[in-house]
Amino acid sequence: MTITKSTIFRNGKIFTSNPKAPDADCMVVTAGRVEWIGQESDLPEKYRAALQDRSGKYSSSVTVTDLHSQRVIPGFTDAHMHPVMLADFRKKITAMPPAVHSIEDLVSEIRKRREIQGPGQWIEGWGYDEQGLLEKRSPNRYDLDRGCSDAPVSIMRTCAHIRCVNSMALRLAGIDRNTPDPPGGEIERDENGEPTGVLKENARNLLAPLLPVESASQKVENLLELGELLTSQGITAICDMGNLDNTDNYPIYQAAAKQGFHQKVGVYYMWDFFADNPDFQIPAERLNRTRQIFAAGLKLIGDGSISGRTAWMNRPYYGSDDEFGISVCSDHLVETAIDFCRQTHCQLSMHAMGERAIARMVDRACKEAPWTEDGIPYVRIEHVTDPSEDSIRKAADHGISFVTQPIFLYAESSSYLKNLGADWLKQCYPVKHMLEAGVQIGFSTDAPATFWAVPSDPFPGLKLAVTRIAADGTDCGQDSAVDIRTAIALYTRGAAMAAGIPEIGMLAKGYHADFAVLSDDILEIPSDDIDKVSVSETYIDGDCVFRRSESRL
Repeated sequence: MTITKSTIFRNGKIFTSNPKAPDADCMVVTAGRVEWIGQESDLPEKYRAALQDRSGKYSSSVTVTDLHSQRVIPGFTDAHMHPVMLADFRKKITAMPPAVHSIEDLVSEIRKRREIQGPGQWIEGWGYDEQGLLEKRSPNRYDLDRGCSDAPVSIMRTCAHIRCVNSMALRLAGIDRNTPDPPGGEIERDENGEPTGVLKENARNLLAPLLPVESASQKVENLLELGELLTSQGITAICDMGNLDNTDNYPIYQAAAKQGFHQKVGVYYMWDFFADNPDFQIPAERLNRTRQIFAAGLKLIGDGSISGRTAWMNRPYYGSDDEFGISVCSDHLVETAIDFCRQTHCQLSMHAMGERAIARMVDRACKEAPWTEDGIPYVRIEHVTDPSEDSIRKAADHGISFVTQPIFLYAESSSYLKNLGADWLKQCYPVKHMLEAGVQIGFSTDAPATFWAVPSDPFPGLKLAVTRIAADGTDCGQDSAVDIRTAIALYTRGAAMAAGIPEIGMLAKGYHADFAVLSDDILEIPSDDIDKVSVSETYIDGDCVFRRSESRL
């Protein structure tokens, strides 16, 4: 007879993210699930007997783990990131501090990579932000040419909506002064009409067919390395929000899971690259959300980014009278995506940062009756930087979730100040107000699409949510701050609910025993120290998958 083993985790300071029972000091985990959680004084008799057992009666079926009064929280769910992309980018030039502070630093890094690789091979990098560079401008083709002129160079902006390339890359793509802007995109040009090498929004995709593609085995290896980083950050579930091409990440995660990748993953498909493929489908077995790896739905890009001045706004960008950003997504893409998701009963994710883009997506979604199972938002809006009162109200009324990224303000306040001005910046990401209006909200990072050297780290985003003070000290609007318990709940239960991942995000009976043990009591320390907190241990389905060497446990 197989004996079902249980573990009693005792003597902890457990924040459960369960609004019905937010605090506990003890829990029992059986077969990877929380069987019981509460105060040890209320522990069921059979487990109290196990704690006091000296006969060995329970030794084969019950173990005890002392949490040593450390703070425990549910595992983080990063509801919006691009893990395969992030895992790949980690192998490329990182165009941000601490390695790159200026365009000249970037040129130097390109030269170094060229010396290693030789001529003709693509040189790629990611992460630059104009306001994070000494020169306070975007690099252009001529800057990159100084780094390398005999091999194509592509450097992705931090938002992943803008690509800067050198002259050879432009020639390979056939882009010159006579090339028209693609729909929903812009080929930036100088005063003489020559392309500068900066390709915005859909124009960046003109390079996609030419870029090197890593083998499936290398992608799996990269993902396994990233998985180790994620467990060290207490991240136990993620959403992959799609690639910048038509590759399918689902098999990559399946292969990685067989080799020890631990996180639960919801995979989304970028509809731009599949809409015109009549053979595209999501196999029914992939849609099973109880599996570790499942297909969650489709992703649309409605506009660009604030830091790139391409988010589609309802008022002009600071310093301009006629610059409103770019509407990226065609009506054809919107309608075909809705049709597919309605028929498949999967989720539709819509990227929308500016007020006009948010209103467009929310208004269209509100015309539909929900097509997903109860409790799973049929539509989720990504980022939601500058929502109108009307969009907030409609989202709350129709059960549309908002997935937002506090790390953006924390890391990119200089760009927000330049592009929006101080007053408008403070109105961005009104998390507290949206919660009070009844909108379902989840936190995430959009890693690697933000100007932060370790973009998947949850703690800087938590700090911004609580303090509304950016890394450089910029006041981001105190009226929108939330308390630390709310912030953690949005990064755990809220994110899991927005993504529709079942039975995670809380430490409650029947839920997966996914949790993190923290180095400091994040509920008690000064809010200015939130970003200094680290994860001592991470558990997924009751098993310890990460232990920091200096952990006291």
